[in-house]
Amino acid sequence: MSMRKFNLLLLAFFITGLVLGAVNPAFAQNDSPQIIVLTADGPITPPMSQYLLRGIKIAESRKAEALIFQLNTPGGSLDAMTEMEQNILDANIPVIVYVAPAGAMAASAGTIITLAGHAAAMAPNTIIGAASPVGGQGEDLSTTEEAKTKNAMSNVVETLTERRGETAKALAVDTIMNATAATSQEALDAGLIDFISSDLNQLRSQLDGMVVNVKGQSVTLHTANATYTSVDISIIEQILLIVTDPNIVFLLITIGVQAIIIEISSPGGWVAGFIGVVCLGLATFGLGILPVNWFGLLFIATSFVLFLLDIKAPSHGALTAAGIGSLIVGALVLFNTPATPSFQHVSVPLVVGVSIISGGIFFVIMMVAVRAQHVPIHTGEESMEGRVGIVRSVLNPKGSVQIGGELWTAQVDEEGIKLVVGTRVVVLRVDGLRLIVRKAE
Repeated sequence: MSMRKFNLLLLAFFITGLVLGAVNPAFAQNDSPQIIVLTADGPITPPMSQYLLRGIKIAESRKAEALIFQLNTPGGSLDAMTEMEQNILDANIPVIVYVAPAGAMAASAGTIITLAGHAAAMAPNTIIGAASPVGGQGEDLSTTEEAKTKNAMSNVVETLTERRGETAKALAVDTIMNATAATSQEALDAGLIDFISSDLNQLRSQLDGMVVNVKGQSVTLHTANATYTSVDISIIEQILLIVTDPNIVFLLITIGVQAIIIEISSPGGWVAGFIGVVCLGLATFGLGILPVNWFGLLFIATSFVLFLLDIKAPSHGALTAAGIGSLIVGALVLFNTPATPSFQHVSVPLVVGVSIISGGIFFVIMMVAVRAQHVPIHTGEESMEGRVGIVRSVLNPKGSVQIGGELWTAQVDEEGIKLVVGTRVVVLRVDGLRLIVRKAE
């Protein structure tokens, strides 16, 4: 099999795997009531919103008794939160939001999603709240914008907690206005949630017989004999969730830029270019989701420019060292600004390590390039200069010489000089098809 056919086959397998990963799973039919279970662990992002919407459609098509959305999140995108809230409210089946496992949280945007559920439960030792809004880049809002956003979100939670009483409504508003957080027991005491459930089996028993309001209709849950069916996150959703990790985004940027540089410096193959485009494309998606300081990209771009310049510059290492420093500063400015939530910070050891490795790769390339500049030329006219040969017919001033098994027409460089057969000569230069030589020392 040719390399081209192998590469095309490899690409076909890759695309097929992504397509199959995106296909909704098929479930075996059974007569008992069914509860669809989704598990969301991480920041609220568009891929998580798509995961929830896909799960709701599966539950509706299966006519499931309910959908349990098990949630553990430190918060995230307000736009994704709004989409998830609307998807829950528009669902034709009951959606129960369950903050679990023990130690989990429904912080910030997770609070709104939990309150949007037709029923809400929390595992022991979990928290909910701290839902004060921040800007799209993680920064504090201006006074006017903050007041508008908080008032709008307060109206949302007041609407979502109307059925739960004034105490629950007050606590929900307080999570917005004052970033208040509550434990599972405090949330239950205030009526903000319906149950504290140690696991899904206990939650199933607690939900049995409960009446919930689904799009204005009262629905009684019959979950005592229901079976659980888990809907796992698809491969594409997993990839998109992974690339919203700042550590992964930083790696994708460094790998993508280096791959593109390799492709440009050695055109003809497609593997490096393909990898570079894919990495930078995924990194761009992550940068569009994460709260970042775009000024950091300037430092990162500067670092790679310095790496490239050091290959041709006479400094041999100074610009590479500066590039490493610029890459470290750029990554930290991009992700680790004080306004960025702590759960979206990039690992400092990872940044330092990857930056040093990237600088080392370019330093090795630089040394190879420097050595190549000092390697004698072995082909072409330039390769003849300095070579030593033997006179085969008298040079007076023209004749022939033998160099490396080849017979060349030659001419003595100095007038009045005669070189006899067997004399050693050195090539000074090439003049067309004739060598200009002189007697070797």
